[in-house]
Amino acid sequence: MSTAIRLENVRKRFGERETLRGISLTVETGDMFGYLGSNGAGKTTTIRILLDLIRASSGEVSVMGERADKDAIRRRVGFVLDSDGLYNAMTAQENLEFYARIYDVRNYGPKIEARLEAVGLADRAKDRVGSFSKGMRQRLALARALVHDPDILILDEPMSGIDPSGQIEMRRILQEVIRQDGKTIFFSSHDLDEVQRICNRIALIDRGEIKLEGELKTLMRRMGGNGIVIELGGEVSASVEAELAGIPEFGFQGKEGGRLAFAPLAGTEVSDIVGRLVARGVKVEGAKRKEASLEDLYASILAEREGKK
Repeated sequence: MSTAIRLENVRKRFGERETLRGISLTVETGDMFGYLGSNGAGKTTTIRILLDLIRASSGEVSVMGERADKDAIRRRVGFVLDSDGLYNAMTAQENLEFYARIYDVRNYGPKIEARLEAVGLADRAKDRVGSFSKGMRQRLALARALVHDPDILILDEPMSGIDPSGQIEMRRILQEVIRQDGKTIFFSSHDLDEVQRICNRIALIDRGEIKLEGELKTLMRRMGGNGIVIELGGEVSASVEAELAGIPEFGFQGKEGGRLAFAPLAGTEVSDIVGRLVARGVKVEGAKRKEASLEDLYASILAEREGKK
């Protein structure tokens, strides 16, 4: 798999204040990459460096294997920032035509129609953007970012200020339209739930430093430890629970609702636990490794930071 974005030991200073403190991360082609952090953590500064709106104080930045300041690379990147870049006095169609000409897109008429259709605004093509809601503006900004068919899409807090129905619509577009086109997406957000829903890889930045990076599922599994959750299809007798508690290698933690939780010792397989339950007449509907949530990951980073104070 090729690398779409790479930052190596990137630092950024504004006077005496160091906003980025030697960050390194890699985004592979085809990733839906979530860039997480609280307000002021350094997310927007990173994005502005990737877009060559500001320059890093030191370190290496590459996009599609090239320096980010090359015109050819700029044409392969689409973006949506805090300011949507739309002109209120123009219609939705006119806004997209304006940006299509900037990017020298040929025969852009059918492409603009397709983009407006994809973001659910085909019926508002002739309406002035000044009358649009926040959610509609964000969807149009997304269409605008895609009008030149870029390889990479960079989004800075695209769900910010949008109501729940608007967030659902944006998520649909990102998952169904952009992913089908094979785009690489760098998605900055402080919304843990949204990132967990749509991203396959993440990096977590805190106070200008990358604290965590990798495959989201792998990180969640690792933070969840060696836990196992058994989904039950019926009741478990007190005698069976007592028997489970008496087997140290199972690490039985108790029952919660229709589930049994275990923290087994190394060498104990899920099949060992399931086999024992089935032999005792317990109906088992499923078994899975326990995973931490993205919120758990984030909380662990904050707890580590507080512990170092």
